[in-house]
Amino acid sequence: MIRIVSDSGSDITYVEAEKMGIEIVELDVTFDEFPYDLHNDLDFGVFYENLTKAKNLPRTSQVNPSQYLELFNEAKEKGEEILVVTLSGGLSGTHSSAMIALEECGYDGITVVDSRHATITQRMLVDTAIRLRNEGKSRSEIEKTLVGLQNRIGFACLVDTMTYLKKGGRIPPAMALIGQALKIKPVIGIQDGKASPIDRVRGLQAGMNSIWTAFEKDGYIEDSVVYFGYTGNRERGLSFMEETKAKYGIKNCVLYPVGSVIGTHIGPNAIAMGYYKKGE
Repeated sequence: MIRIVSDSGSDITYVEAEKMGIEIVELDVTFDEFPYDLHNDLDFGVFYENLTKAKNLPRTSQVNPSQYLELFNEAKEKGEEILVVTLSGGLSGTHSSAMIALEECGYDGITVVDSRHATITQRMLVDTAIRLRNEGKSRSEIEKTLVGLQNRIGFACLVDTMTYLKKGGRIPPAMALIGQALKIKPVIGIQDGKASPIDRVRGLQAGMNSIWTAFEKDGYIEDSVVYFGYTGNRERGLSFMEETKAKYGIKNCVLYPVGSVIGTHIGPNAIAMGYYKKGE
């Protein structure tokens, strides 16, 4: 059976990975004052508690090539196949690390796919890879499907505060100050593998409306699963999911916490939505 490997940019915990039959390599996240790891869902809550207390943002480091190389060499020795689905290369050097390890390993039983996504939408591709593997599809068939889906996935996220974008140097302090004074909340998406602004709104309801507008514009494949995410505040994420389900008659959906890799920059109380677009 093909070994599927992803990274903690997908927000799949070690406990989940074991149940899913996959392997996770972890981006290093380090607080000055607090330790952090990603073993189960409780760690997400701990992360946001620590984030609100910390003076500085945690440091996030890409996966080291040696972490991949260890897995690749093991597979080479055993004659196993591996398919890797990485965090977007436009957001992290983790994909590059996997490619460096692949070249050093020199084994053609490994495929590395840049998801061009993160968090819940990266998870969408991992879930697809698992389903196709379990259906008996080949590594090349899975790769082709994942690459074909990259631009068919829609994503929108309402950021509750500009504080963490400012701390991370993503926006100027003056913009953050004005935004906080006017209670402006950014809505962001993912375009060409990078974070992209969609809208700026005032208030939670306006933010949900903005996500719904993007969702309506894209359309979605009605028999597919719609993914919802939240940073720290599960009640808000659940409420947003239930409102969206009722509004559009969505039958299949799931709710997941968004972890440290993306949460470091967007902070607590954000909500997000990922879905397969209808396309042309």
